[in-house]
Amino acid sequence: MKKILLPIILISSYIFAQAPAGYYNGTAGLTGYALKSKLHDIISDKMINWHYDDLKALYNQTDLDKYYDHDASNTQYMLDIYSEIPSGSDAYEYKSDQLIAGASGEGVGYNREHMMPQSTFSTSSSISDYPMYSDLNFIIPVDAYINQRRNNYPYGIGNNTNHYIFTNGSRMSNAAIPNYPYTGRVYEPINEFKGDIARTLLYFAVRYEGKLGSFNTAYTTSANITPATDQCPLDGTEERAIDLPYVAMLKQWSAADPVSQREIDRNNSIYTIQKNRNPFIDHPEWIDMIWSETPDNIAPAAPGSLVSTQQNAYFLNLSWIASPDTDVLGYRVYMNGSTTPIAATKGTSISIDHLSPSTTYTFTVKAFDKAYLESPFSNTVTASTIASDSYAPDLMITKYISGTNTDFIKNNALEIVNKTGHEVNLNNYRINIQFKNNISGAIYNGDTYELEGKVGNNETFVILNPKSTLSCYSTDQARFVTASDPMMFAGGNYVELAYNKTVTVDAIGIKYTTNNNGNVSLYRKNTINQPASTFNISEWDSYSSNYCQNLGGTLSTTELIASNREFKIYPNPVDDNLFVSGEVEKVKTAQIIDLSGKVIYTEKEPFRNKKNISVQGLPTGMYILRVDERVFQFIKK
Repeated sequence: MKKILLPIILISSYIFAQAPAGYYNGTAGLTGYALKSKLHDIISDKMINWHYDDLKALYNQTDLDKYYDHDASNTQYMLDIYSEIPSGSDAYEYKSDQLIAGASGEGVGYNREHMMPQSTFSTSSSISDYPMYSDLNFIIPVDAYINQRRNNYPYGIGNNTNHYIFTNGSRMSNAAIPNYPYTGRVYEPINEFKGDIARTLLYFAVRYEGKLGSFNTAYTTSANITPATDQCPLDGTEERAIDLPYVAMLKQWSAADPVSQREIDRNNSIYTIQKNRNPFIDHPEWIDMIWSETPDNIAPAAPGSLVSTQQNAYFLNLSWIASPDTDVLGYRVYMNGSTTPIAATKGTSISIDHLSPSTTYTFTVKAFDKAYLESPFSNTVTASTIASDSYAPDLMITKYISGTNTDFIKNNALEIVNKTGHEVNLNNYRINIQFKNNISGAIYNGDTYELEGKVGNNETFVILNPKSTLSCYSTDQARFVTASDPMMFAGGNYVELAYNKTVTVDAIGIKYTTNNNGNVSLYRKNTINQPASTFNISEWDSYSSNYCQNLGGTLSTTELIASNREFKIYPNPVDDNLFVSGEVEKVKTAQIIDLSGKVIYTEKEPFRNKKNISVQGLPTGMYILRVDERVFQFIKK
């Protein structure tokens, strides 16, 4: 986009538009895929992920049209790159409250457009995957009718066969991308916004490196393109990410339509909201520096001396000598003769996990280079896991905080620990949730949140809702900050840590039922040293909602509940009177809460002159006694 209202705005804003000092530390001297991987590490760290429903309001910060038809300081209309007419008045415009689902023609309302289609990364047609699902960097407000015509088709250069021509001149045509075999439909934007789109797609390729191979590409390498059906420019690789003929088109678009003031302002606004940036708006020259590799056509030599250096019950370690070729990108590990790799790494050692005890496996390794040519196999190594060990078989949820839950406050947090004995790749893990339809009563799966990166042995991390106001923990401290569905849990939800999308690793609540964990904070007992796919309340100590002690720390559960040992309730189960012992005189408030979360009894200074609470009128069942910040479960006979 080229048109700017006032030159003075351009000068002052451009100076202000630079990334914060130190944001791109570590990129100096890097080029090629090494630079891309470093940028991935930078822009994925500490990203705050908002809910998809939040975008409607956030567009008032990121997408107001201050550049064409409106006063920069006083506009309520959004900039829609699918319908904007830079040289004249727009045919229609939208405010952020004009969000709609479908449209029979242009000008009815707008959609939230995923510039990289949801079909690329969504688990299914009914479940969307965060953080991709709500990443403002590639989700923009556009006319609903044009968005639906674009569908899941790629952006591209079109030929003379037009299926739709829209009011600003953008069109749906058959593809004519140079040297690119795809001949299906493409959406070609007007020239004013081609650079904006190019830089956005390349942002996606950088931001989600490490996950790209699991996305829904139509092929795995450039050699396997199916021209009649392929609609996705992603090529299934992590480093290169996009087919080179398509990258060439994006490079051309970016050079012909340089970074605009609109992009600079939007990048700054998104940084305020999400705490990450599009590096190609800050440094468009990095596009050529990254996608400039010139690999040879010679496959690398095989890695050597593959050995198993450690065998445990659920994992074993492999190491090998690097291939001598200088253009090697990484190594793929194969197990039990399979032709599909089970893991990949850029190093020369790896832990292979999710194995079975007392089982024998065979492994071999191949190197792959910048042309994605594979070496011959290394030697084969045979190794057996042992019968048992002291390590946890998988990651484990250790704290669950279900706190105050309003439109503006979501005091929800999960703490997860790695006690497996090895580093764990989080890219295969996600948090799932189930909701209940308030009308039909049906239980259904919500959208999911995918973890990423790596977590070391004995390392603890926290997932926090960005609307949290917990006194003991902030968004700056959390490893993952997300307002996605899984972190919107309340009393009735089932929440799980899952591996490979659907394998339950650890659970809070029972699947396909209404649960009762909405008014408590659960801390895993220190005697529990492994996850459980079936929830058992006996493995947890219960505290009040918003209870937040040592979240993300290393203090043991034994130390956390020491104060509870000074305060006891009896008998349990109870008939008419629930008695207490210990230091009870200073208790300010006692409450009895049923498992739906309803407070059914409250008493101020309950133990000033007595040491019991009457429960004579309670129906038979299980209840929670909240005593200031301590929580006890009891059964009424």
